[in-house]
Amino acid sequence: MPTPVFAVSEQKNRSLSARMAELEITEEELEERFVRSSGRGGQHLNKTSSAVQVRHIPTGIEARCGRERSQSLNRFLARRELLEKIAHSRGLLTKEDEEISRIRKQKKRRLRRSPTGQQKI
Repeated sequence: MPTPVFAVSEQKNRSLSARMAELEITEEELEERFVRSSGRGGQHLNKTSSAVQVRHIPTGIEARCGRERSQSLNRFLARRELLEKIAHSRGLLTKEDEEISRIRKQKKRRLRRSPTGQQKI
């Protein structure tokens, strides 16, 4: 079964499919449940089950997303978050790891440039 098309750009749909292929994860390995969201949104949010819980059956890793009012968008975001969690559990570099590394380099550079930073080292 191919990856479903979500209410995001074609490029983002292709990126999600490519990441799933890279991690060797198929749609059959995913279990999806729709639950009620929490937070702001009023009557619309209280009536619909727009939040999504996705579980990767072989590993048992779960991701939940109820950030948006759109169920389709939450399905996409939950899958993307799940793939990041799986990649992290396998020891692969994730976008979050890259961001942390970038910030650390930036802080080291600032520390070296500051006159007080050189005394600390």
